[in-house]
Amino acid sequence: MGTSTIMDMIGSFFVAGILLLMGLQLNASANETTLVYNGNAILQENLTTLVDILETDFRRIGYCKDWTKIPDPNLSIRIADSNRIRFWTDVNNDGTLDSITYYVGPTSELASTPNPGDRYLYRQVNTQPAFPMNLGVTEFSLKYFDAENDSIPFPVSDPRLIYFMQISIAIQSSAPYKQEYMNDPSQYDVFWKQIRLVTQNLRNR
Repeated sequence: MGTSTIMDMIGSFFVAGILLLMGLQLNASANETTLVYNGNAILQENLTTLVDILETDFRRIGYCKDWTKIPDPNLSIRIADSNRIRFWTDVNNDGTLDSITYYVGPTSELASTPNPGDRYLYRQVNTQPAFPMNLGVTEFSLKYFDAENDSIPFPVSDPRLIYFMQISIAIQSSAPYKQEYMNDPSQYDVFWKQIRLVTQNLRNR
């Protein structure tokens, strides 16, 4: 076997190796893109589910099928804090007055997940055990505004002043595809803000 033939074979193996590495790199990139895309799609679905629940509950603040159960709608909101709210409503539209409380738990409750910022968002109806919604929530914050659209400072001592409220929610993946994505929220973070949520039942009938 001549020297030129050996060199040709070595050159062929070298080129084949480069092509193989390029193929593996392209495959890994394609897999990463697919996984990130699927992860973002799941986040969007989780956010949509959560927003649907929140909007349904919050727009019914002060509502009861038997309106005599809430003679003064101004008293519908019982607790109003930056990440906790409690109000009267009629959950099942059966004429029974129900109490709903939303609040977030500490990040330590989900210390087992790679994401250090995710936490439970709790929804409690009456005296039932609070239901933890683990959808990757990292932020649940509330702001309240009076009839003049001025922000009401915390703590809200008189919930009767509330005319509008703003809800902000952020959801992140509990386990991002790559650890470095923890420093790049755009890869796994979706955010929703409802500006000036108005519930028609808050004001006097």
